[in-house]
Amino acid sequence: MGCLVSQLAAKFAFFPPSPPTYQVKKRDDGTLLAISTSSSRPLAVDDSSLDVLSIRTKRGNKIVAFYFRNSYARLTVLYSHGNAADLGQLYDLYVQLKANLRVNLIGYDYSGYGASTGKPSEQNTYADIEAVYECLQTEYGVSQEDLILYGQSVGSGPTLHLAAKLPRLRGVVLHSAILSGLRVLCHMKFTLCCDIYKNVKKIRKVKCHVLVIHGTDDDVVSWVHGTGLWKMAREPYEPLWIKGGGHCNLELYSDYIRHLFRFIKEMESITTQLRLSKNRSAPSSERRSKCSCLNCCLNSQKCLLSMKNWLKCRYAKCIIRRPACFEPSCTSCSCRCRMCSCLCAAKCSCW
Repeated sequence: MGCLVSQLAAKFAFFPPSPPTYQVKKRDDGTLLAISTSSSRPLAVDDSSLDVLSIRTKRGNKIVAFYFRNSYARLTVLYSHGNAADLGQLYDLYVQLKANLRVNLIGYDYSGYGASTGKPSEQNTYADIEAVYECLQTEYGVSQEDLILYGQSVGSGPTLHLAAKLPRLRGVVLHSAILSGLRVLCHMKFTLCCDIYKNVKKIRKVKCHVLVIHGTDDDVVSWVHGTGLWKMAREPYEPLWIKGGGHCNLELYSDYIRHLFRFIKEMESITTQLRLSKNRSAPSSERRSKCSCLNCCLNSQKCLLSMKNWLKCRYAKCIIRRPACFEPSCTSCSCRCRMCSCLCAAKCSCW
């Protein structure tokens, strides 16, 4: 029965575009070229900043990846896309993110998506992202200290799978992410052994900063998933709740690129030595502590803390600036952070 439920969840999790929106052909010099199936033209013409890659996974599949270089980049983003898109559809977005965020970016198609071989499954996506990460290490010299993992929707599954294994990772972005597969499909509030993408468990193992982006009107993956993951993160970054945002349109909001750019810049400023020394010196109980006001909501905060002290108190969620609160039942209160003792004027709401 458990296996059947897991297979059912997987069936609803993967919708690869059919037919794929691109094909891959080999040039005379041995390099690969991505061709649009609709126009029969290359996705990129004479673009030396793009590498089209074919990567073999440990499960025997060959997956396609696009690697975009940015000469100004200090960090690399590994992007795991949603369940109903392939690289051909995401090419323009990747180009924009590479330019606007000033990062190197690698996106890949899961097994069974686009020009990748095999069939889509939870375990295949784990093998896929591990193979891409290994490629970044061996072919481009990218270490985990200079890597940000980005997971959109179902892509949050492989993203957190890899993030939980990399203790020195620079950062994680969860975009319209899920708590687990069955929590989306059946609206369950507990975890079964047959569930897929158990992000609700893996998020607690991630040791780097986690930015959560979610639309408040997401009718595919409820906003509850985003708030839940953010509250469970060990190092939660200031979240972005896009008022009125759905599941597939958050990139259209100006706050999206602005907030993401700020996150990238702050991650660039954090040195590995500083993070490691902080993790070693801070007691485990302190590293896990949250603000004493557990119901701090989404209202904008006017904390009396300076930016310098705020950086030392990134675990105190009450002091982080947030968009306007959307809960009509809020009542005024105030809460004091147990780490820095700042007093924050806040509103409380039930999440």
